[in-house]
Amino acid sequence: MAVSKPLVTLTRKLPDSVETRMRELFDAKLNDNDIPFTQDELKQAVAEAHVLVPTVTDRIDAEVIAAAGKNLKLIASFGTGVDHIDLKAAREAGITVTNTPGVLTEDTADVAMALILSVPRRLTEGDALVREGGWTGWSPTGMLGHRINGKRLGIIGMGRIGQAIARRARGFGMSIHYHNRRPVHADTEAELEATHWEDLGQMLSRMDIISVNCPHTEATHHLLSREKLEMIQSHAYLVNTSRGEVVDEAALAELLASRQIAGAGLDVYENEPAIHPDLTGLKNVVLLPHIGSATIEGRLSMGDKVIINIQTFNDGHTPPDRVIEVMI
Repeated sequence: MAVSKPLVTLTRKLPDSVETRMRELFDAKLNDNDIPFTQDELKQAVAEAHVLVPTVTDRIDAEVIAAAGKNLKLIASFGTGVDHIDLKAAREAGITVTNTPGVLTEDTADVAMALILSVPRRLTEGDALVREGGWTGWSPTGMLGHRINGKRLGIIGMGRIGQAIARRARGFGMSIHYHNRRPVHADTEAELEATHWEDLGQMLSRMDIISVNCPHTEATHHLLSREKLEMIQSHAYLVNTSRGEVVDEAALAELLASRQIAGAGLDVYENEPAIHPDLTGLKNVVLLPHIGSATIEGRLSMGDKVIINIQTFNDGHTPPDRVIEVMI
């Protein structure tokens, strides 16, 4: 690209220190009101900019990429997932795509572990009971939940985040199982005392808690279909901190309502920010507003990665976080 101060368009408001640094280094166009761009605004942005910095809320589809001007050579996404970007269209248009991997692992694993704890122990139900004035005092049978010590945790997607969750779960005395396209390194498997299941259905039918941690791709869309969800035992819980599209949300809501699945902890949804209406009225579901990566430290690290990717690319080198292919 080799432009002294490339025009960098940010689609959302980022932390002040990140935006200030971008203004120092680039001709950065900010979004102070933090209102997500419409598809027409995205088209206008790619027509003008040298670099677009989108987030997960932006749908950078083939139509948007087709509107790109001759100057746009880099899409430096602020986030780890890239399912919101048409990578094939970008590649065909000669546009490099980068993301910010690795910096959100511990943050997302923390939230996943919080959900693994809060759903079986009915923590949000208890909080609501106290706030609504319904608690009348301790009772031997009041608010009974399930312990997680000794339970089997099935992790779908044993990447960085999946492994970080496994390490936390081991500290709580859980047994680790996982489904991956291929087994993790033998040393990692030994460290975590983890059992690999090639067949997802076989694993689902034997676990006490399921944690979804795979990316959303064409291959993983509705990976947890109604058929797969019906394999989960009635005493088991589902936690999803990955992508909502991996789970058939309507089927999940129905199975939770009929207690064919004991409960769920969700931080992501199929049609964000909309949530299936049948989920919001269920007491056996903990619903979070996609906060898996929402730490100050994480957001600053994401901004640093975006800046490094832009600088490296502008200097004529391959950016460190170039997205080569979609991992399944």
